[in-house]
Amino acid sequence: MSDRAALLKGIRAWLVLFVVCLVLSGATAFPLVHELRWTEDLLRALSVPEHVPALTDWIEHVRRGLDTADTDYPFLLYGTDWLAFAHLVIAVAFYGPYRDPVRNIWVVEVGMIACAGIIPLALICGPLRDIPFWWSVIDMSFGVFGVIPLYAVRRKIKRLEALETAGAANASPARAVAT
Repeated sequence: MSDRAALLKGIRAWLVLFVVCLVLSGATAFPLVHELRWTEDLLRALSVPEHVPALTDWIEHVRRGLDTADTDYPFLLYGTDWLAFAHLVIAVAFYGPYRDPVRNIWVVEVGMIACAGIIPLALICGPLRDIPFWWSVIDMSFGVFGVIPLYAVRRKIKRLEALETAGAANASPARAVAT
């Protein structure tokens, strides 16, 4: 396998991983009410309340809030539908770097900036919305873990770009005339 083919394979593998995680993250925003009920049941079945009561208290609190919103103010959950949709649209944008990584490296860089932006968002908005700090840390981990595959992709794209630039320089007409 050529260096170019190996780089493309690595870029595409990382991008697929990132897109799958992005789609899963977005898709889980649609059924929030049911997910919280299932999560609460699972935590109880695993005896988590005895070991990590703060987690189960928080999940129960959020579930009650979502139940109330779903019953009395269902239009509020429309916001999470749009959140899910945004994740799916962003995932589609990564088809550009999948198809032509060098030309569309900017999509990867925007993704990295978005991952970095998760941290100040969680640190500022978390306290404003009475989110426990430890939950904000979980939210921030999405940015930290999300940037890892994007950083790997960006490095590989830069190597691919250098390889293609060197290949183009070797195949230039001026070089052909000189030989």
